[in-house]
Amino acid sequence: VQLVESGGGLVQPGGSLRLSCAASGFTFSNYAMNWYRQAPGKERELVAGITTVGSTYYAAPLKGRFNISRDNAKKMVYLQMNSLKPDDMAVYYCNTYIVGMNYWGKGTLVTVSS
Repeated sequence: VQLVESGGGLVQPGGSLRLSCAASGFTFSNYAMNWYRQAPGKERELVAGITTVGSTYYAAPLKGRFNISRDNAKKMVYLQMNSLKPDDMAVYYCNTYIVGMNYWGKGTLVTVSS
């Protein structure tokens, strides 16, 4: 299983970013996919997830600003982030859970600063 995130970077408050996660090594369409984030000094937290049939779930404070989607043909999962705030600054990780194991990418850093 390999998960590779991309799309992070520096963005001004109020701006947008789209994160991507390329998956390989497993039957992508059979598994839910998640985005987590970890800010400095804080625990890793769930941002959003998407099931095999496209149902989505979000951390309550982020609903309405973030949107998760997936493309099973391309084995990709995306996180569209809008109206970004300094509190959104973190390393964002792609995640899936297969047969009792969590798999993680290496993360992509999102910096929100003017």
